[in-house]
Amino acid sequence: MLLHPNGFCAGLFDPIARRLAATGSFRPIGIDLRGHGGTGKPDPPDPYHYDGMAGDVIAVLDALRLDDVDIVGGSLGGGVAIHVDRRQPGRARRLMLCEPIALAAKADRLPDQAHPLAVGALRRKAIWPSREAMIRSYGSRAPMNRLAPEALAAYIAWGTIDRADGEVELACPPAVEAAIFASPMARKGVHEAWEHLPHLAASVAVLAGDRSFVAFERFEGIAAAAGVPLEIVTGDHFFLHEDTARGVALIEEHLG
Repeated sequence: MLLHPNGFCAGLFDPIARRLAATGSFRPIGIDLRGHGGTGKPDPPDPYHYDGMAGDVIAVLDALRLDDVDIVGGSLGGGVAIHVDRRQPGRARRLMLCEPIALAAKADRLPDQAHPLAVGALRRKAIWPSREAMIRSYGSRAPMNRLAPEALAAYIAWGTIDRADGEVELACPPAVEAAIFASPMARKGVHEAWEHLPHLAASVAVLAGDRSFVAFERFEGIAAAAGVPLEIVTGDHFFLHEDTARGVALIEEHLG
């Protein structure tokens, strides 16, 4: 199961999923987390919390009758993967967590001020003249310009909606992305993910990029709480998608 970062969609994994499927050893299934991609978009902030997203993932597993899976989760997807284990211990055999979002409540120093990532999300341009314009713009600035070209193209293909006026719109509304960063319910889920790390039923690997814009110490703490060494990979927060062949190799290494 492939779980994407906040603001993206399952389509971000499309290049990796196609290569994994071609090996004959994997059945990759990407899930749009609620508020992203092809899902419904109820008004934020209340519906957008980690426990609910984990419940959605479990509902997909139930519908597909899958009781023995591995999960690759990036950023938000990593936090949701932890919650899947929290809700149904043993449902996932292995978790590959790529810079997962989990944080102890006592270390969360932003309870009474605007979360900078939420502020940035609300400033995000939601409507574009074309997907080509998005690729040119996103491909010119960090961290999106570090994505493999095929990963950026896949995200924009799957993560946008055609409008009646001929323009395209983000499938994940900026207000939804912001709520997942900063709403009280979402932050509670971040803390609950941290609290569950010592109790994971699945085996786990925690990976982090060596030039991530997220504080490196956060992932050192997550790995220590889970009782595993932190694996350092060259790249930014979305390192898994910076080099498709390397991303596939990392998944084969940890889950093959």
